[in-house]
Amino acid sequence: MLTHDLPSGIPEWLCKVGNGEITRLERHTARREAWVVDVKDSAGRVAEGFLRLERTPIPGNPWSLARETRIVETLRDSRVPVPRVLAQNDVLACTLFERVRGRSDLQNAPPDQQRSVMEHFFDIVADLHTTDIERFPQVEFPRPTSVRDCALGEMDLVTGRWKQFLAGYQDPLITYGIDWLERHVPTRVSRVSLVQGDTGPANFLFEDNRVTSVIDWEWGHLGDPMEDLGNICVREFWNPSGGLTGLMQRYGQRSGLPVDLQAVRYYRVQQNMRGMIPIAERTLVADAHEPLAWYLAYRYVGDRSTLEAMAEFMGITIAMPEMPSDKGAPDPLASAALSANELDVRPALTKPFAQSRATEVSILIQCMERVRRLGSAIESADLAELSTLLGHRIGSIASGNAELETAIRAHRLDDQRLIQFLGRRAYRLEWLYSPVTLLYPNRSWAPLN
Repeated sequence: MLTHDLPSGIPEWLCKVGNGEITRLERHTARREAWVVDVKDSAGRVAEGFLRLERTPIPGNPWSLARETRIVETLRDSRVPVPRVLAQNDVLACTLFERVRGRSDLQNAPPDQQRSVMEHFFDIVADLHTTDIERFPQVEFPRPTSVRDCALGEMDLVTGRWKQFLAGYQDPLITYGIDWLERHVPTRVSRVSLVQGDTGPANFLFEDNRVTSVIDWEWGHLGDPMEDLGNICVREFWNPSGGLTGLMQRYGQRSGLPVDLQAVRYYRVQQNMRGMIPIAERTLVADAHEPLAWYLAYRYVGDRSTLEAMAEFMGITIAMPEMPSDKGAPDPLASAALSANELDVRPALTKPFAQSRATEVSILIQCMERVRRLGSAIESADLAELSTLLGHRIGSIASGNAELETAIRAHRLDDQRLIQFLGRRAYRLEWLYSPVTLLYPNRSWAPLN
């Protein structure tokens, strides 16, 4: 018997489009909800599908599944390998893609295979960026009208989409990051191309030494090709795949487009910033269908990596702060809950998705215990540095953040002092939330050479 919590109508639709019965229906372990689906017809043929859905479609959403589906359909006869669209239903807000052979965990492949796959992937990205954009109608894919539009058009959409959240949310890094991006827009764009907008390791499938399919076109749009090269840096940061040495040059030779490494560094920050806002919301307004532990990891490792990327762009060094002592005894209630989950619950689970969720529970228990035990020491260190930065004693993090945001908007503090303060704050929070941030341990930016 199949067990699921899919919205009403989707299982029946799957049976209809597959002309048979569902023989496999499993939740896929991923940030965005997806399901592995097999439908067997009366002749015994099995359609192997990958189902994406939107549980709560947002009117006018520029990153809708319907738009993503159209990008994939448009690229189907190009040199960019993408999955076939088996069926789409706008009423049910779902798309059934073919399940392409391959894996996405390039970070776990041997070094020689990583290199071969990344070389093939950079060739594909070069082909993507030289694809004729006239394939994409202007009504759905507006053309950027300026360099600033190329650099920050997607960021404008993000701040517009999350405007209400940002109005009530206080985060000096987001305030500073938006201002920083405006002040450092690249000076030129060599070509307007279709960019995937979130491309790199884990967003393509591979088999042997070849990419079999480029997946996840949610952020696809027309823009600066250097944006995708920055995206690859971000993806390689999270999923280390042998580094980037020589790959930018390979891309330039294949595409014929000039590679501006400083623009690539800019877009590393740009992608982190536009991801930071929805991630912040997801960590504060948790969705039961999404992996909160992973979102917390993205938030705190991502904050640190953003500051390091800004610092590299500007030639600034951030000193690692001293961390508090971590010798206190763990909370007994947290220890009991963690033991029950690890010893009794998780071993009894058989489905990969359920096992993944149980792992998240254990991580979140450890995280809550650590924040309860060590959070006040981190807050004290932060208040001391915040008081030094602002020039007078600060009574609370909330009041200090409010004053800091005012100073940022008025440009009363120089970039070096802000980046160094925010960077040290990010290092402390990454350490405090280590049960989640250790999902991505020792992450660092690959050199651009």
